[in-house]
Amino acid sequence: MGKPMEVVKGIDLKRYMGRWYEIASFPSLFQPRNGVNTRATYTLNDDGTVKVLNETWSGGKRDYIEGVAYKADPNSDEAKLKVKFYLPPFLPIIPVVGDYWVLYLDDDYQYAVVGQPSRKYLWILSRKNEIEEEVYKELVAKAAEQGYDVSKLHKTPQTNPPPEADEAPTDKKGIWWIKSIFGK
Repeated sequence: MGKPMEVVKGIDLKRYMGRWYEIASFPSLFQPRNGVNTRATYTLNDDGTVKVLNETWSGGKRDYIEGVAYKADPNSDEAKLKVKFYLPPFLPIIPVVGDYWVLYLDDDYQYAVVGQPSRKYLWILSRKNEIEEEVYKELVAKAAEQGYDVSKLHKTPQTNPPPEADEAPTDKKGIWWIKSIFGK
């Protein structure tokens, strides 16, 4: 595993809110293997938590899952969040909570590297759905410095312009998470 990960300190959550496009990630059980135009939209709630909307397009359909993020330690200035996802109502009530650690964030809040302590999950995010190759390489290098095996990174296909939510039929909430685990 190597040295402990360094996490962004003093994040301005208000500036972090809005839409982020997934430029690359480690393949995972909870994201569709054929997902394109994957993105996350964050909205600050009145109670200081963050509404999370993760969307991806798979098989011509917009799939999504919603959740809430909150500081792992309210007394820390580290950008270590917990994200709790709401599963479809027909599933047993089993909380799905994951770590969301902001490992790198540029000064203008345009690019982010997000991971979690086991180093099994990694996301490179951008405010735009495309980034310059030089910037991408810098972000990959930041992840490598944190001990990630960046050879596992998979670039996420993005179309230009990105789709709007009403441009494609919507799959049922959270179904993409289940399909990605159990197959189509």
